[in-house]
Amino acid sequence: MTDRQILWQVELPLAMSVILTGVRVAMVICVGVATIASAVGAGGLGVYIFRGLRDVGNTNLLLAGALPAALMALAADFSLGLLEQRFSVEAKTEKKRASILNKVVLAVIALVLIGGAYGTWRAARSRTQSLASAARVVVGSKDLTESVLLTEIVAQMLEARGVTVERQFELGGNLPHDALVAGRIDLYPEYTGTAYTAILRHPPITDPRAVYELVKREYAEKFNVEVSSPLGFENTFAILVRGTEARRLKLKTISDAALHARGWRAGFGQDFMSRADGYPGFSKAYGLKFAEQPREMDLALTYIALASNKVDLIAGNSTEGRIAAMDLVQLEDDRRYFPPYEAVYLGRKDSLARVPVIGEVLAKLANAITTEEMRQLNYEVDANKRGPAEVVREWIKRKGF
Repeated sequence: MTDRQILWQVELPLAMSVILTGVRVAMVICVGVATIASAVGAGGLGVYIFRGLRDVGNTNLLLAGALPAALMALAADFSLGLLEQRFSVEAKTEKKRASILNKVVLAVIALVLIGGAYGTWRAARSRTQSLASAARVVVGSKDLTESVLLTEIVAQMLEARGVTVERQFELGGNLPHDALVAGRIDLYPEYTGTAYTAILRHPPITDPRAVYELVKREYAEKFNVEVSSPLGFENTFAILVRGTEARRLKLKTISDAALHARGWRAGFGQDFMSRADGYPGFSKAYGLKFAEQPREMDLALTYIALASNKVDLIAGNSTEGRIAAMDLVQLEDDRRYFPPYEAVYLGRKDSLARVPVIGEVLAKLANAITTEEMRQLNYEVDANKRGPAEVVREWIKRKGF
């Protein structure tokens, strides 16, 4: 036989089953990974998945993205599986082996599930016993640099007072709230406007005191959670444009920008696109019409997209340190659409009773952080690439806490 005959009649038929197995695995991985394209504004089923993860209790959105993606992966795997069988040299033998293997796999899965359930029960029991100790606190944060910094501040201050602290950073969307209510964490930083609209589902209002008092009262009644005093700064949605455009068009307010929006492209984070106080009401309040549907992407990427002319208007955070560094301009909310977003800590009442020093630390942090300080802390982490723990340690030392 020639080399060509050996390749096509012997080697490829023998290897084809293994080759197609690799293709099947790659296909399933590709379908699953493709959903994260929404993080860079490419759309797709990931939009529904990310919105569902961030919108507390909204499993419909999550299923709308996850189920079609799973079905696509299964269909691709099944189709390539049929093709693989046609090239199998020992199909009958493999079928028998597969039958035995399936039984073994099912038995292993059953054992794993039983072991997992037992392990979860033991872990939950162990954690309950640990939480019963007087000086152990679990703190959480959202998946924002600022939230991580605020959590690190309270964690280091508690540790300095002899409290053992476990950190659970980067909890997306409303997962910190769910974890707090379920007793998995004891404390995390939040914003009054977010609690008021996204958790308690009230329509936006602009009175900071009214929002704070209602959030404090309803959190105590519904969740047995204490709301700390405001930390001293507000982190509202910041409608941003490039500095060059703001100066050229003399833009000061969002109403000024609305006159030019028909020729602009917008980019917003998943939270802003899905929340009651986000894009739907905002665009209606200002009569905004863009050149195309706003691109939905990861919040951190919106600043880069704006600075690099990929979009012309975004909704960032007012305490974002990169606003000045990237020469971005925040437009005034002249129609006062957005509710107040005062930074506070939310803590379980039973945790505050169990570890009284938490209350002492929160009292020290009342009105202790200015907007300029928070912007600088964010800038040190996001722009200068310093670790949150190091940045917080310096700030605590400077403040004398």
